Amino acid sequence: MPLHCTGQRLFVQLCALDEREHIGAVIHEIPRQIEGVSSVTVVVVDDGSADDTGAVARAAGADEVVRHTQRRGLARAFQTGLDYCLSHGADIVVNIDADGQYRGQDIPALIAPILTGQADIVIGNRQTAQLTHFSPFKRAMQRLGSRVVAMASGLSMPDAVSGFRAYARDAALRLFVTPQFSYTVQTLIQAGKLGMAVTSVPITARETTRPSRLHKGTWNFIWQQAMVLMRTYVTYEPIKTFIGLAIPFLLVGIVLITRVIVIALARGGVFGNVPSLIVGGISLLIALFLIMTGILADRIRENRRMLEEILYRTRRAERPQER
Repeated sequence: MPLHCTGQRLFVQLCALDEREHIGAVIHEIPRQIEGVSSVTVVVVDDGSADDTGAVARAAGADEVVRHTQRRGLARAFQTGLDYCLSHGADIVVNIDADGQYRGQDIPALIAPILTGQADIVIGNRQTAQLTHFSPFKRAMQRLGSRVVAMASGLSMPDAVSGFRAYARDAALRLFVTPQFSYTVQTLIQAGKLGMAVTSVPITARETTRPSRLHKGTWNFIWQQAMVLMRTYVTYEPIKTFIGLAIPFLLVGIVLITRVIVIALARGGVFGNVPSLIVGGISLLIALFLIMTGILADRIRENRRMLEEILYRTRRAERPQER
């Protein structure tokens, strides 16, 4: 849609947990007048905060506060916010952190590729290689992680775990997050497998001084994201995953069984080398089991794909609530 067109309703969602000290400033920074946008609505998802995050958010100008009665995790909070925004007529949904890491002033640049029809999803690129408040180790892990996610999703994004993102309505309708840890990796892989147009724009990322509410350190973050990536990739590419696991066992089995046969022929038909025969046979059985598991998982994937399509069509058919 051309940038000069009006009528696009923008919803900005913030997932917050005990953020009373920062959320007010973040909300104040969100622009309420953007070219190509008819209205800007700020939605805060309070993920069971123990402080008065929700009240502070309302006082700062949040249009709606949706509260979890207890902590359910960032991914669930993100999905709650996404569902609320879509059900209330959002044409574009922007997700921004409540800790002040991202600037509200960057929202117009973030949504521009969606307004011009060039992208379904836009990711804010923090340009981590230039961030002095990131340690060399963190910058290196960031580059490595983005490359791994690119291989899994088929989308080359320089900052795959950035939480500052914009979603066109149709793209948001197709996404559904299941892990409790984070949504960034899963939604990117989903977008890649569903053939969505995803791009990134450079943004400014500020240093946050408080400890992360999401993880318990860099290694915990890496482990959690690796688990999400692995589970999501297996869900969408079961054949590749299980055949890849089966190939080493298949090769070992073929080599050992061939060795037993060759030695038997050399001995005039007398079979020996029982250990090789046993190990080779077990390896072939494991390979066969993995291949069959991959075939079954692929059938399950087809069922999941149909369920995703049903969910998408159901959500699309729902009439947005008037505010």
